[in-house]
Amino acid sequence: MTPSRAENLINKLIANKLSGEEFAELLAGINNENEQQKYSDALEIYFDQLLKENGEEPEQNSRED
Repeated sequence: MTPSRAENLINKLIANKLSGEEFAELLAGINNENEQQKYSDALEIYFDQLLKENGEEPEQNSRED
């Protein structure tokens, strides 16, 4: 599965490899109600990965959309 643009931007941010233009795009996406869920999902994927790397199981998401 190909990572979304939001996922790519979040990964670059975490790796400190985000250009100024990409940072502006990330901020615009986070502030755009239509895009916020994509960024939330990308961050959730990252945090779930951290939990797995530390031997913990991520909690099942029970949010209501």
